[in-house]
Amino acid sequence: MDNYLLFILIAAAVIASPGPGIVLTLKNALQYDFRGALPGVAGVALGMLLIAVISAAGLGLLLTTSALAFSVLKYLGAAYLIYLGIKLWRSAGQAADLSVGRRSSVRVRFFEGLGITALNPKPIVFFLSLFPQFIDPAAAYVPQFALLALTFSALVVVIHCGYAAAANLARDKLRTPKGSEIINKVSGGVFVCFGLALTSSK
Repeated sequence: MDNYLLFILIAAAVIASPGPGIVLTLKNALQYDFRGALPGVAGVALGMLLIAVISAAGLGLLLTTSALAFSVLKYLGAAYLIYLGIKLWRSAGQAADLSVGRRSSVRVRFFEGLGITALNPKPIVFFLSLFPQFIDPAAAYVPQFALLALTFSALVVVIHCGYAAAANLARDKLRTPKGSEIINKVSGGVFVCFGLALTSSK
């Protein structure tokens, strides 16, 4: 495989750019702590891996060629982001309880990360456009695609953990009721904006 290092640099830049997954990681780290953000990070990483598999199986090509399939997934993803945003906005001012319900909320955070990623058609288009540039047609396809997909998912974990660690440093200052309200309102507003932006994507 040629230019593997270049793929890592491009993928890292894409992952580190602001998006719904990054916002979710920051919100979870600020609301819970570094460890509390990990379920959401795992959900985002698994979502990316699943999308890579879908792309490899050819379903991604369907979404790029079928306007109806793309639109259905796009509006489902937008609705989910807007739902999360409204949910956060309405909970503004409610400081997170770090002991009660922590275990039950782990699953919720994981599926939020998974849903945000899996219901977004843009990563599929990204995989279909980027991956072929780094695959040697003369070599076996599946091992190369698997390496790129696993590398991308691993980078998601590393970069999101970096964001979570940085957010965790400021967590104590934002754990007041006022700080919690700001976190929830800002995160909720950003999710709604991402959802509305997704509806206009082509």
